[in-house]
Parts: sequence; C-alpha cells; structure tokens
Amino acid sequence: MDENMNNETLKADANAQADNRQRVNPFFEPYKTPHDVVPFDKIRLEDFEEAFMEGIRRDNEQIEKTINNPQKPTFDNTIIDKEDDTEGYYDLLERVSTVFYNLLSAETNDELDALAQKMSPILTQHANDVRLNERLFERIKYVHQHHRKLTPEEKMLLENTYQGFVRSGALLDQEGKEKLRKLTEEASILSLQFSQNLLKETKAFTLHITDEAQLDGLPETAKEAAAQTAKEQEKEGWVFTLDYPSYSPFMTYSTQRDLREQMYMARNTLCTHPNNENNLEICKRLVNLRREVAQLLGYKTYADYMLKRRMARNTRNVYKLLNDLIDAYKPTAEKERKELTDFKKKAEKKKGTDDTSDELKPWDATFYSHKLQLKKWNIDAEMLRPYFELSKVIDGVFGLAGRLYGISFKENKDIPVYHPDVKAYEVFDKDGSYLAVFYADFHPRKGKQGGAWMTEYQGQFIDKKGENVRPHVSVVMNLSKPTDEKPALLTLSEVETFLHEFGHSLHGMFANTRFESLSGTNVWWDFVELPSQFMENFAVEKEFLRTFAFHYQTGEPLPDELIERIVKSRNFMVATACLRQVSFGLLDMAYYTQRDEFAADIMPFEKNAWKKAILGKQLPETCMTVQFSHIMSGGYAAGYYSYKWAEVLDADAFSLFKKNGIFNQETAQSFRDNILSKGGTEHPMTLYKRFRGSEPTIDALLKRNGIKRQRPAKK
Repeated sequence: MDENMNNETLKADANAQADNRQRVNPFFEPYKTPHDVVPFDKIRLEDFEEAFMEGIRRDNEQIEKTINNPQKPTFDNTIIDKEDDTEGYYDLLERVSTVFYNLLSAETNDELDALAQKMSPILTQHANDVRLNERLFERIKYVHQHHRKLTPEEKMLLENTYQGFVRSGALLDQEGKEKLRKLTEEASILSLQFSQNLLKETKAFTLHITDEAQLDGLPETAKEAAAQTAKEQEKEGWVFTLDYPSYSPFMTYSTQRDLREQMYMARNTLCTHPNNENNLEICKRLVNLRREVAQLLGYKTYADYMLKRRMARNTRNVYKLLNDLIDAYKPTAEKERKELTDFKKKAEKKKGTDDTSDELKPWDATFYSHKLQLKKWNIDAEMLRPYFELSKVIDGVFGLAGRLYGISFKENKDIPVYHPDVKAYEVFDKDGSYLAVFYADFHPRKGKQGGAWMTEYQGQFIDKKGENVRPHVSVVMNLSKPTDEKPALLTLSEVETFLHEFGHSLHGMFANTRFESLSGTNVWWDFVELPSQFMENFAVEKEFLRTFAFHYQTGEPLPDELIERIVKSRNFMVATACLRQVSFGLLDMAYYTQRDEFAADIMPFEKNAWKKAILGKQLPETCMTVQFSHIMSGGYAAGYYSYKWAEVLDADAFSLFKKNGIFNQETAQSFRDNILSKGGTEHPMTLYKRFRGSEPTIDALLKRNGIKRQRPAKK
C-alpha cells in the first residue's frame, strides 16, 4: 500500500513538473477569453515577477528601436508608436501592472505585499529610465516643435507626452536627474508602505461582544452581520470591525457610549501607535519628498507643481473655492451644531445622566444626529434598508443607465473573476453592439482595502486597423454583506456610493477616443469626479426610486410618504458635511504648499491646518493624516479640493436635467457625447461649456443644499 502511494506521488510530481515546463505565462500570450478579459483563473503568483521583468526588457527594446530610428522624428514614428502597438508586445508592462496593482487593492495577501515591496523600486527606476532618457526626449522635443497638422486629440496627446517628460525631469542636468531618481524611488516605496500599514491596522481591530445586553440599540441587520463575522472568525457572539458596513451602524445606533468611544478611538488613531504600522514619520517624509521633487523641477511648492495641469490652475483659486464654501456654509453649520448639542443635552438630562454639558463628543455626533433626524423627519437608514436589496439596486442602477443612454447589462459567468464575490457583465450599447465588460465587487473581506473605487483592466482605444477596442472596467466597494437570514440590504448612503462609482465606470465604458492614454477617466484630476458625483443626484429622485425600491419581503414599493421624507431630509446637516470635506481640502493644501522642510509634528500640525473648518473640540490623540490615503498614496495629493470643485460642476450639470427632465434622453446624449465619451481629448472646461453652454457657478450647489449666501455687513 505504501509503495503504491509513493509511486502515485512520484507520478503526480513528475506530471506537475512537466506541466510547469510546458506552461506559458498567461501574460505572454493572447488571453483567449471572452472579449480578451484577464484570465484570473490561470494566473499564478510567480507569473507576476516574470512578466514584470520581461515587460521592462521589452520596453527597453522598443525604446532603443525608437531612438535609433534613422528617420527624422515625427508625430507618427515617435509619439504614437507606443499608443499604436497592437501586438501586445510593447504594452506587456502595462498589462501586468494593471492586474497586479488592482489585485493589491482588492484581493491582496502577504505574498503579493512582499512582491510589491520588491518590485516598487525596480518599476520606479524603470519609469525614471524612460522619462530621463535624453535621446528619447530629444525626439519628442523635436516633434513638439516641428510636427504636421494635428487633430485636437493628437495635439493633446503630444502636449501630454512632452509635458510628461518635462514634469518628470527631462530638462534637468545629470545631477538633478540622479537626485530625482532617488526621491521618486523612495516616495514609491513609502507610499506603498503607507497603504499596507493602513490595511493591516484596519483589519487587526475587532470589537468582540459576548454579552447580548451590549447590543442595545443596534438594528437586527447590524447584529446579524456581526454574528456572521463572528462565525467566519470562529468566535462566539458578535464581532464588529472598522469596515464601514460594520462601523457606521454601530456608531449610529449603539446606546453603549463607552463602546462607541472605543470604536471611534480605534478608527481615528489608526497608524499612530508605537508599532510597525505607524505612519507618522512616513507621512512627514512623503510631504518632504514631494516638496523636494517639485522644487527640483522649478516650482515653489508641490501644490504649484500639481495645479499647473488642473482646472483650478493655482493655489489662489483653490483657496478661493474653499474659503467661499466656508463663508457660505459655516453660519449654517454652526446652527446645525448648536441644534444637535442642545438636542443631546436635553436627551441626556431626560435620561438623568451626568453628561449634560455643552460639549458634543465625536463618538456622540452620529448617534444624536440620527436621533435628531428621527425626531424631525421620522426617517433613518434602517427604515429604508429593506427597500434597497442589492440585486434590486443593481437592477435600478443598470436600468437608470438604460433609460438615460439605452445601454444594457448581461451577466456572463464565463468571464473569469478574481474572487467569488465578483460579478462580471457584458455591456451592450443601444444599437445592440458590444460596449464594455463591467466587473462589480461589492463586499468587504480580509484582503481588500476600505472605501470604494473604480478602475480598469483595459482602457478603450482605436487601433491601427480602425478597430475600436472596448474597455474592461471595475467598481470595487465595501457594501453591507448578506447574512444567513437576509440578503444584502443597503443603506441610502451605500446606494449613493454605488451610483458614484458607477458614474466613474460610465466615464470609462462610454470612452470613444483614438488613444488609450486620453480615454475614459484619463482627464485632469479636478474634472474626474464630475461624472461620479453627477450620478449621486439620482439617489433621492422619486422617479428613479420608483424603478427599483421595493421591499425585499413583500414586494411593496417604497411609500410616497417615505420618499417625501427622504427629499425633505436630504439637506440635514449638509453644511456640517460640507465643512468636513473642506477641512480635508485645507489639510491637503497645508501639507503641499510647504516651501521649507516640513519638520512639524503631524498631529498638532493637522489640528491647526484645518481649524478654520472645524467646529468642535479636537482630540489631541486622533489623527486623520496617517490614514488619509487619498493624499498620501492615492493620487489626490494637492488635489483633494477636486471633490468640492467637481460638486460645483455636478450641481450645475444636474440642474439642466432637472429643467429638462431627469430621464431626458436628449440631455443625457449630450452629456455622453460632450463629457463621457471625450475623456481627456480636450481641455475639460471646453468640454463642459460645450455641454452646458456656459461655465459653472456655485449658485446651483447652494440652491441644491438650501444655503443662502451671507450678505456682508454694511460699513
């Protein structure tokens, strides 16, 4: 028996070795999948490093071919050489990078993290090798000065290419280039370390409850989800985490003030503890590295460097926006806070507790805000949750796209996915033609970053043969999970999150440009949030809610009276929410307008930087910076203001839909033709004015939020 087993084992090992010898890295050949999607089921961990290194080699080979071309540099043989490659040869590095870094955010593990640490300096060095290649830049510079007549899209590609090299140090001397290399390589490593630390700290915390009395106030959905999490962790009782679908209901409903405080402090002191996941020094170093890069390139600050290629253009305009919002919203926000504080004080006095002070603790704000909302409008998230069953919300969001643009979605289970939670759809245009592949990844899990985002596995472009290569887009979220007792039931806020990311995906799916680097969401940073925030407007529109909001058990539609309460309560605490976003913008700008070495302690610096937009007392031990992924590792450095910038745009754009009808197909087609399909082919304000007829003003946003401008006092 033992001898036979040993023989079988030897045969299996031999077969596995033979299979490995014959196996081709899936990144090295056509995928041979529906629509050439990523074959997640065939990719192994070891494939990534091999493909990265081969991609770098091929990149270098192609660059040598370009710079050794004996022909005079032209737009066609220099600028679009890379863009037009259709053999899957020159773009191997992009191909593997896209898959790897998307998985690093959505489905990571220790092995992927370790490989990311190993590859980060190698990839950054290669990127520098390309952008600092003097012979390559000389060809690009020549074309920039001498070129044939170009289309607007070609002009944009040429300008982006030239500026990309200049802004990456192509005009520096050798000493400057070497310094830039060191700065960018270090920044790349630290940015990655920041994200890995935050994920580990977030997932490490749990609140384990075994006494049912400590669940007082929590709705059944929250308790069932916590029981499910405990079961997954093989624990008795209930487990709450810092993932939004767990954290938010706990802070909203739990009557256990000490536990709310524990959860709040856990969330708001992430990466500040004396352990390997502390991000304080990493943040300080990242701020300085970016400042040094900007100054090396001739700019006073990193913000000046970034805003050169933004709609806002300069720091003065950013601060004007933020200060205008403070002036407009702060008086209302102060009234909101006083009302909430008075309400809390009366409630505590009625209960006979000792806490009847005028101070509103941060772990009390959400709890009493919910109570006040109930009192004023008799509405809360749990009342609505039964009407927002995930499958129906999906139908509603897809149906909205169909009603506006005529497109349709069909799930295709033959398309490989990277996790069983992920659903893959084929998207068809109004004429029935194939438009895109759409992945949806809805729920939190161990290896997934928090938050929500849209990304692509393939961008849209038109190849040499004239074929329109369609995009593969993905939305990744952390929405409420199903339990053993109930399907996934969302809050209205989660529906808005879905709509937001779906708006980004429409930007990608409707892309119709010649060049991939200009397609979809490849636009100036303070324009990219327009399509996403625009879609959020539909969340409180009765005509939209009527299409999908049905009770998951009875099938009854969301009552008119409840919809009216949603609409009336829409602007509840709206000024407070606005100031919160503005405070983040102020913090971002405070870091990236530094002209001298940043040596301040992060935590007190943070509290001073945004105090103009903060109403309550700040706790010295809490810190946003160390978990502020947007500005430390997510590409929003000196750009967080763009959320409010785009909100001005989205309110102005949606006002046209309100005027013409929210499902008006002519208006929607104009939005698609002039905004969604154009990507970054023209200046964003040119595109916006083509759709709207004029530049936006803050007026539509103020009207939507019910805010009246404060008139300056007469002297």
